[in-house]
Amino acid sequence: MSAETSGEYVAEFIDGPLEGEFERRVLVSGEPEERVARVAAIDGLESLFWYDAVERREVDGEVRVRFRFDAGDSDPVEFDQDDNE
Repeated sequence: MSAETSGEYVAEFIDGPLEGEFERRVLVSGEPEERVARVAAIDGLESLFWYDAVERREVDGEVRVRFRFDAGDSDPVEFDQDDNE
């Protein structure tokens, strides 16, 4: 099923506190978002994280968008970068 018929795309978070996570998101006016916000609990504290689209591709008829962490606009959080490599 293509993105045009499903109305969804897969967001891939490639770095930051959500590194390695995937989620299905709804297309907006037929397109993936350029910027997304996610609320997540890190060490029991809820924080708002902003991610920017950096790459879009189609895999088996499904749109996938890779998002990079925007630390400057996100809530401060300490996470061990070495744990994520």
